[in-house]
Amino acid sequence: MGLRPELMLRYAQIARVLARHGGHDLVETSGLKAALGEPVDVGDDGSAAELAADLEGLGPTFVKLGQLLATRADLLPAAHIEALARLQDDVEPVDVASIRATIEDELGGRISNLFSEFDDQPLASASLGQVHRARMRDGREVAVKVQRPDIREVIARDLEVLHGVAGFLDAHSEIGERFHLDEVVDEFERSLTRELDYRREAVSLQELADNLAGFDRLVVPAHVPDLTTARVLTMEYVAGRKLTEVSGLTRLDIDGDALVDELFQAYLKQMLSDGFVHADPHPGNVLLTPDHRIALIDLGMVVRLERVTRERLLRLLLAVADGDVTEATDIALVMGSPTSYFDEVAFRRDVAALIGDYHDLPPEHTQVGRILTEITRISGQDGVRPPTELTLLARTLLALDQVATALAPDFDVDDAIRRHASKVLRGTMVEQLTPSLMLRGLLDSKEFVEHLPGRANTIMQSLADGTLRFRVDAVDAEPLIASIQRLANRVVAGLVLAALIVGAAMLARVETQATIFGYPALAFAFFAVASLLGLWLVVTILRSNE
Repeated sequence: MGLRPELMLRYAQIARVLARHGGHDLVETSGLKAALGEPVDVGDDGSAAELAADLEGLGPTFVKLGQLLATRADLLPAAHIEALARLQDDVEPVDVASIRATIEDELGGRISNLFSEFDDQPLASASLGQVHRARMRDGREVAVKVQRPDIREVIARDLEVLHGVAGFLDAHSEIGERFHLDEVVDEFERSLTRELDYRREAVSLQELADNLAGFDRLVVPAHVPDLTTARVLTMEYVAGRKLTEVSGLTRLDIDGDALVDELFQAYLKQMLSDGFVHADPHPGNVLLTPDHRIALIDLGMVVRLERVTRERLLRLLLAVADGDVTEATDIALVMGSPTSYFDEVAFRRDVAALIGDYHDLPPEHTQVGRILTEITRISGQDGVRPPTELTLLARTLLALDQVATALAPDFDVDDAIRRHASKVLRGTMVEQLTPSLMLRGLLDSKEFVEHLPGRANTIMQSLADGTLRFRVDAVDAEPLIASIQRLANRVVAGLVLAALIVGAAMLARVETQATIFGYPALAFAFFAVASLLGLWLVVTILRSNE
């Protein structure tokens, strides 16, 4: 196939995973099996847990891909989404000598000069990097996040392979034609590229901290600018336990309802007001601090929302909370992109059934994140491609549902959305009433009031005179009229041309003393004019490509 050996090996590994999970026909069709020169093991369609395990076996790029696919309920069944959402981004730590070398290369100094203490035992080890605890010279405790050596080269190779596989599936499979898998890989590449630049995460930490400054129960660690680069991120160390490790006894000592309520309010503010959302608040990234606050860590994955998207999201959330099937369906359609496979009747029926089942549940069992996830699944099933923002927000809300379950199992999510959405919107409208905006509004109102009497008088006079006319631009009329005029001109020119030829033929039979080349002069003149007119008509038609 003309591929480098390392790429060929990667294609072979992916082929085995495809064959194992129902893609054996694709492996056969692609010619990859023959190129390998060895059999590809084929079994029954692998289970969801086996898919997660196979992706983990393929390495860090595919762990991240699995986590992205966990947000795409339109692509995979619910069981697979659940299994991929549990993918643990936890791998064997890198040799500490390599970590120290990376820190010293990036920060331009020896570890002993940069920190008074540095713990060689990592706090956490993930697919892209690992975190070590340290103490700065001024006594502050920090967490140092260091990128794995050569991880960029590994990811670049894997992305090249993924683009090749996605391009082939787009061209040779129904799922590729339907979901445009190369676009999914493009989205994945953009997300991963952002996550590989720790300077972006540092900016995100600062922005989130500023946006949530008014929430006393929430903590966002501050970064240390002088000790942060593209591959090293130094931030405030926040002590705490992952929510997955919080015991039932600890829950008795905290006000879980108040914590979850403030967390939901903070996320609604991010989604509806700020347009900047921490998109990965799963229980492993949310810590319970010793003073019973919630710490949000790991801002590698964030999403930004345009104003129109925020407004539509609010309408969708409220429609779901109120059980308004028509509104929820209409907004989901506006936010998505119908494909050639779109079945509107099935889509509306399936969304109605989903929301109906949702409202039959008691409040403590409702999970708005799961509802949005199901809406994205129905969208893909019935031929609507949901926007990336909706899939990420569905995952975000699903993670918040899990946090709520861990801290306050009886928390009423619908009630929180109704209460806090209106509060957030009131705050947003007040914030938008800036002096400059109010001044522009006053100037517009002044101009409107000044011109209103004259315009009203003109309308009433035209109505009294019977001269009031309405202009409706159903189509762009000017080009259409111009085309009709050109056509009419050519028809008239053709009629004149025909008349000249007929007249010249009749005059040629009339005997006269005035002749040109033996023909009556007037008949010859008519033929000459007709020839020039005919030549002009042909040239204009050719120039307009008609």
